[in-house]
Amino acid sequence: MGNEFYALMGRMRNITRWGLMRNTFSENIQEHSHQVAVLAHALALIRREILQLPGPDPDRCAVAALYHDASEILTGDLPTPIKYYNPEIRTAYKQVERIAGERLLEKLPRQLRKSYESYVLETDEAVTPVVKAADKLSAYIKCIEEQKAGNTEFDSAAQQTMASMRAMEMPELHWFIENCLDAFAMNLDQL
Repeated sequence: MGNEFYALMGRMRNITRWGLMRNTFSENIQEHSHQVAVLAHALALIRREILQLPGPDPDRCAVAALYHDASEILTGDLPTPIKYYNPEIRTAYKQVERIAGERLLEKLPRQLRKSYESYVLETDEAVTPVVKAADKLSAYIKCIEEQKAGNTEFDSAAQQTMASMRAMEMPELHWFIENCLDAFAMNLDQL
């Protein structure tokens, strides 16, 4: 039919993240995508306005982040230890994500598909690294929030995620880590 896309997007709230972990509070991909959009926008702005470096448009980064996990509406959220277990599984899962993304695009009116394609299929080479960095940052923030609640289940994930972020060659991400990340460990009165 070609008009179910937006209804399917609303189902993002039904896909829970961190399925293998004991969570103090659950997080769904709709909440996660919003946070990644805010962070991707911030990273792109930091790059352009604070670091004075060329980079992708912050607004495009935010929109791409809103759709970065859209394929999970059809696939579910595959846990990271499985998704990245080995190169063969990683490649196969990328194919599954692409097929799911293409199926989602088919749920749009034909005239709109091209406008969503780079977001849903993550094909914008300038934007995708910013969204990936924001996605990692969001995962680390989830770890901080769980640790604040006394959940040590996330200690290892926090260490691995921070190591992964520090390995990224993205000055805007490192600026955010150094200047903004500590605030996520604060309570409301401290903020």
